[in-house]
Amino acid sequence: MKESNKFLLMLAGFFACFYLPVEWLPFRNPVFESLALVRWYAREHVLLCLVPAFFIAGAISVFVSQASVIKYFGAKANKFLAYSVASISGTILAVCSCTVLPLFSGIYKRGAGLGPATAFLYSGPAINVLAIIMTARILGWQLGVARAVGAIIFSVVIGLMMHLIFIKEEIARKAEGELFAGEIVETRALWQNGLYFFAMVGFLIFANWARPEAGETGAWASIFAAKWYLAIGFLVMTGIMLFKWFKKNEITEWTQSSWTFAKQIMPLLLAGVLVAGLLLGRPDQEGLIPSWIIAKAVGGNSLFSNFFASIVGAFMYFATLTEVPILQGLIGAGMGKGPALALLLAGPALSLPNMLVIRGVIGTKKTVVYVSLVVVIATISGITFGMIVG
Repeated sequence: MKESNKFLLMLAGFFACFYLPVEWLPFRNPVFESLALVRWYAREHVLLCLVPAFFIAGAISVFVSQASVIKYFGAKANKFLAYSVASISGTILAVCSCTVLPLFSGIYKRGAGLGPATAFLYSGPAINVLAIIMTARILGWQLGVARAVGAIIFSVVIGLMMHLIFIKEEIARKAEGELFAGEIVETRALWQNGLYFFAMVGFLIFANWARPEAGETGAWASIFAAKWYLAIGFLVMTGIMLFKWFKKNEITEWTQSSWTFAKQIMPLLLAGVLVAGLLLGRPDQEGLIPSWIIAKAVGGNSLFSNFFASIVGAFMYFATLTEVPILQGLIGAGMGKGPALALLLAGPALSLPNMLVIRGVIGTKKTVVYVSLVVVIATISGITFGMIVG
């Protein structure tokens, strides 16, 4: 199928979801909940969240060189810098647990330390900026902040523990010598690329700035009042930089890469929303799975509920961002805030396909330890968060 036909088909699917006449349906059941949820998602989160994210992801894949990443993760790199870069890399990487694998494999096989490499492996899909914004906007600021802060700390702790557990193997591996990463050729100054990404992320953040609660005043309300001025300002900045600093072939490659992300993620995302609505319904509404079952398995803040949420999240596959609507349905069905965070910390970073690929890169023993660390620390984080928020 031609790319133009794929685009038209995807556009038709989006408008079908956007204008879905669910009010005309003469019944109220899981099918209705599924269609109602996907229409809400298309109207509230596609144009201002997903579309900018696709362009940011495309820019990362085109303008951020892999050699630059390896420079900061190598065995000879400054350890503080290596873990710092690895732990925040996910804030600009719009990838899922499977998309991050080629980068992880590349940096590890070229000599990156096991600690920074696994910190990057976790961070990449766990804390991309769009996921954080959507979590805070849809699930509440407490979960959004806890996800961002928890995942950054989480990635460093996992990386350090992997390094310490396998330190003898790492010393032997380092003694064999680090493979050459190649020359880093930059067509623009670092500050230019940084400002370019800053402008795109700025548009994404302010275009999605949530409405304050009724009667709320202060900085949040003031920013909301000026959100479109700020968002359009960042959009204009992006356009000026593209015109001044980028070549025509680079812009073409960027848009093609963005389109690749869009056609890979959009169908999976909308399908995930449909399934979430069918199985779990919307908040305060029933799907196929009764809310009492969810409440019994992951309700409250017990050790079992947090551990269960971590295990389920670790083995499920979450396409980028699908964890947010799925969790929205679970919370509406009675899931506790602690288990919700546990699933957010374990789910997006792991999946069964992801585990199989990791095993091929670092071996069975290291994979088992990595997965176990994710599940255990996610469980502990969930219990702690549940105790704090009540």
